[in-house]
Amino acid sequence: MTSFHSRSNSFPSQSHPVTNDVEDQLCRLKASQDASTSATSIRANLASLRDLHDGINNMIQMPSVQQALSCEQGENWVNDLLEGSLKLVDLCSFSRDIVQLTKESVQDLESSIRRKADDMNAYMASRKRIAKMVNKCIKNLKSSTAFPDTNNDDLKTTGTMLKEAESLDLSVLKSVLILLSGEKEKSNQRSWSLLSKFTQTRRVHSEVEQQSCAEDLCALNIHKSTQLMDSTNMLKQLKTSEMTIQEIEEDLEALFRSLVKTRVSLLNVLSH
Repeated sequence: MTSFHSRSNSFPSQSHPVTNDVEDQLCRLKASQDASTSATSIRANLASLRDLHDGINNMIQMPSVQQALSCEQGENWVNDLLEGSLKLVDLCSFSRDIVQLTKESVQDLESSIRRKADDMNAYMASRKRIAKMVNKCIKNLKSSTAFPDTNNDDLKTTGTMLKEAESLDLSVLKSVLILLSGEKEKSNQRSWSLLSKFTQTRRVHSEVEQQSCAEDLCALNIHKSTQLMDSTNMLKQLKTSEMTIQEIEEDLEALFRSLVKTRVSLLNVLSH
C-alpha cells in the first residue's frame, strides 16, 4: 500500500485546496486505521472513508484533473480505477449482507431466550456460516499496487492518490468483515465473541467495569455462555450489540452510496 507520509510534490506548492484536503484525509485515515480494530474505530474509519470519497469526487471535477485523466495515458488509469471501484462496490454490498445476517442471528437468539428455548446451537450454526462466508471472501481479496506507466506528473499524482484510497477502502472493509465474523479473536489466546467486543465499545465506562464486562462476556458464542449470565442480562447485551450492528449497517449503506458516486464520476471522465 502506498503511504502518504508527506504531501506530494507533483502538484505545485500552491495546489488546490481540494487536492490538499484529499491528501490530508488519506494521511489521517492511514494512521487511524492502523491504530485499532474496535467497533468504535472501525465506525470512525467508515465515516472518514465517506468524507474521503466526497473529497475525491470534488477533486475529479477539477479541470486539471479532468484533463489529466482524459488524456490517452489517463484512460489506462481510469480503466484500472474503474476495475478497482467495481470490486469495492461489490465488497461493500457483501459487507452489508453479512451485517444483515449477523443482525438476524442476534435477533433470533433474542427471540429464543425470550421463549425460554435458549437455542444457542442455532446461533452457533449461524455464526459458523457467516465466518465461512467471510473467510472465503477475504481469501479472494487482492489489493493492486501496480500503476500504469505515465510521464505525466499530474496524472501520476492524481492516480496514485485514487489507488491509495482504493487500498484504504479494502483495508477498512476487511476490518469490518473480520469484526463481524469474530475470526480475529480466534487467533488470540483468549476467544472474544462478536457480542463482547460490541458491548465493550458501547456500555463500558471505566477500566474496572470493562474488565468485569469482558470476563462476563468471554466466549459468549460457545455453548457455555448460558452459564455465564442470566437471560435478562444476556438480552441486555444482545440488544446493545444489535444497536451497534445497526449503526455499522447504516455506515456501510452511506459508504456504498459514496463508492457508487465515485464510480460514476470516473465513468463520466471516459464519456467526455
